[in-house]
Amino acid sequence: MLKNWFDPSKKELKRAKKIADAVFLLEDEMAALSDDQLKQKTEEFKSRYQKGETLEELMVEAFAVVREASRRVTGLFPYFVQVQGAVAIYGGNIAEMRTGEGKTLTAVMPAYLHALNGEGVHIVTVNEYLAGREVEGEIGDLFRFLGLTVGLNIRELNREQKKEAYDCDILYSTNSELGFDYLRDHMVLYAKDMVAQRGLNYAIIDEVDSILIDEARTPLIISGGSKNNQNLYQAADRFAKSIRDEDYEIEIESKSIALTQSGIEKAERIFQIDNLYELKHVSLVHHINNALRANYIMSRDKEYVVNDGEVLIVDQFTGRILRGRQFSEGLHQALEAKESVQVKRETVTVATITYQNFFRMYKKLSGMTGTAKTEEEEFRDIYNMDVIEIPTNAPIIRKDEPDFIYATLKDKFKSLVDEVEERHKLGQPLLIGTIAVETSEMLSFMLKQRRINHEVLNAKNHEREAEIVAKAGLKGGVTIATNMAGRGTDIKLGEGVVELGGLAVIGSERHESRRIDNQLRGRSGRQGDPGYSRFYLSAEDELMMRFGGESFKRRIETLERINTTDEPLSSKLFSRFVTSAQKRIEGNNYDSRKTVLKYDDVLRKQREIIYQNRREVLTFESIEDQVRQTVSNALYGQATQFIHAVGKNEYKIDYDQLLAHFNGNVFHLDTIKKEDIEKLNEQEINNFIVDLGLSELDKKKEAFPPEVYNEFLKVVMLRVIDTYWMRHIDAMSELRQGVTLQAYGQQQPLTIYQKEGLRMFNEMVQNISNDVARYAIRAQIKYDQEREAVVKNTQTNQGVEDKKPKKPKVRKNKNQRNLPWR
Repeated sequence: MLKNWFDPSKKELKRAKKIADAVFLLEDEMAALSDDQLKQKTEEFKSRYQKGETLEELMVEAFAVVREASRRVTGLFPYFVQVQGAVAIYGGNIAEMRTGEGKTLTAVMPAYLHALNGEGVHIVTVNEYLAGREVEGEIGDLFRFLGLTVGLNIRELNREQKKEAYDCDILYSTNSELGFDYLRDHMVLYAKDMVAQRGLNYAIIDEVDSILIDEARTPLIISGGSKNNQNLYQAADRFAKSIRDEDYEIEIESKSIALTQSGIEKAERIFQIDNLYELKHVSLVHHINNALRANYIMSRDKEYVVNDGEVLIVDQFTGRILRGRQFSEGLHQALEAKESVQVKRETVTVATITYQNFFRMYKKLSGMTGTAKTEEEEFRDIYNMDVIEIPTNAPIIRKDEPDFIYATLKDKFKSLVDEVEERHKLGQPLLIGTIAVETSEMLSFMLKQRRINHEVLNAKNHEREAEIVAKAGLKGGVTIATNMAGRGTDIKLGEGVVELGGLAVIGSERHESRRIDNQLRGRSGRQGDPGYSRFYLSAEDELMMRFGGESFKRRIETLERINTTDEPLSSKLFSRFVTSAQKRIEGNNYDSRKTVLKYDDVLRKQREIIYQNRREVLTFESIEDQVRQTVSNALYGQATQFIHAVGKNEYKIDYDQLLAHFNGNVFHLDTIKKEDIEKLNEQEINNFIVDLGLSELDKKKEAFPPEVYNEFLKVVMLRVIDTYWMRHIDAMSELRQGVTLQAYGQQQPLTIYQKEGLRMFNEMVQNISNDVARYAIRAQIKYDQEREAVVKNTQTNQGVEDKKPKKPKVRKNKNQRNLPWR
């Protein structure tokens, strides 16, 4: 009860109600305006903002303008609850609005208001189809009617087209494309090539739980080049397939796998090594663990499918095939070895970021979804957003019936198909939700045996998704869907269906996330329509096996034996058991996302420093001061290595070593003469070498026009920073794999990663300084100097849905000449 007292929803809804009341009071005033007068309001608001009015002060009028414009352009007049949702979103929160309540239109109000400040608004969707639908459809027309520009950001655009889209007032994009653009913007060679020129100001995320929770465990990765370790994948796979049950242990709850003592001894014998867990064998252990996971935890047609000799990932939350996306850290290659298809070369990571850290960089973040309350703690802790439950426009009259539970899968599926047949005879449309592709195919086979016409919507057959969903609510329709009942598409009821009780939703098992179950239920009973939902469970379901095991199954069998009513078992006790199992998994998943974030936080700080330096090289007119400072620090530090304290204020200077280091390595041969430095003390030697370096720079500066000299310095800085940073990113990725596989002297892997990561970063910064000094002093300046990318032919780890990726247009790049020092 106490929790409800402190529920932020209540306070925010109270505030939102007052604002919505004020918006509705302006209804007649706005209706009296002509189209031109209504459009003119945008310029008026912008002018008032420039003169000092805040967006909050403009909110009521702006929302009233959007409502009236929407009525004229789309024929839809936002309800009171939609205005309340808009206020919650504008406040940097998540509006939880049920399916069919018009989230898309709700987002227009806060997006329009925020666009008045000229900094740009990003509306983030789960796929390109939805983004395109909004931009090219009525919602885009509504923004354009109000005088705002609307851009669409999709994969296949070139940089000029992307830049144009980012310059719009409103940008629709997928989450992955925004993240990759951010990474690519910090790999470009010229400031003009950065697509997000205005930075990350305000984002409204549609289906915020899918993007910030479900996808948060997979970081965005840009890779290039390749490592030469294919043979190790095949060797590890042969080993994994050769072992017996006693050689490995699976932890069912956490879905992890490890070798037992007998398995370790077998590995040491086969790979001919003394101790598998010595540090030098980290890579081998990593490959073995991946092979074990691929063979004994990952299932074909569940987590992935094999199509035309390719391993393709199935999105566990939507059931769609993610073409082009790869499991990271070598797991994808392990699956390819398992399935005996060609093992792709594992690439080198050159840029990476997690969704959590990317979206936390926005100055303001908000979102909307039908299901977020179960993850409220995570949204508050990581993103500082509250979940505000917005009331429905019409009361929900869907009947959510208690779960039925059976001892075996066979009994469960027979009863489920019996109910489908019964309701289908009456003509009531049914949506059957499954978790795995194989379950949908098995149910399809059972329905065919009973001659029930139906559609199957799963990862193997989703080109017709929009068409299938459009027909799912018609009389007599039966649709089997794998984790993809919706997300941006409403199932509208056909004629005469309301009288039959609306859409009936049948769940074939519980998902490990309560949200996904709620999404399935939410497909029915939209906007006050009637509806029905029930889940069918068995003691042999994966969720039950993970948390109940054999003892739970025996209990169900006993209850079934003493059940004399012939009614299926259904009780609050089972429901509580299922909910508690789901909560435990949600807790585990939250912990795993928090761990990903803690590791990425180490890299985040380093990334911010490097990206800031790199941005300055690109955007500053001259970087001469920065280079001179870098050269001074580097030379001073290098000279100090050869000066050793031997007593109080007494130093021994190693002249021979000093000359060997600087002559030929930093300066040209014979630049420093021994007689020049023998008479100098320790401080004078440092100054002498620094002055020598700076005078070399001065000579270059005097010999060339300022723009040529400055471009030379930029070429040096960019090349050195990029070379070391990309090596560092890959080394950090290797380090992470290493520390998670090893328990060094009882220390926490994260602690080792933090300490070792800091040491490696400091070493990298020192190396960058030394190389900048060396190249700035030694390299020759050429008039036709061009900047050049360190890694070419990069690729991302996030694929496209539904279609094979288009070949990018290759634009000839004249910037491919060698740098002067190569």
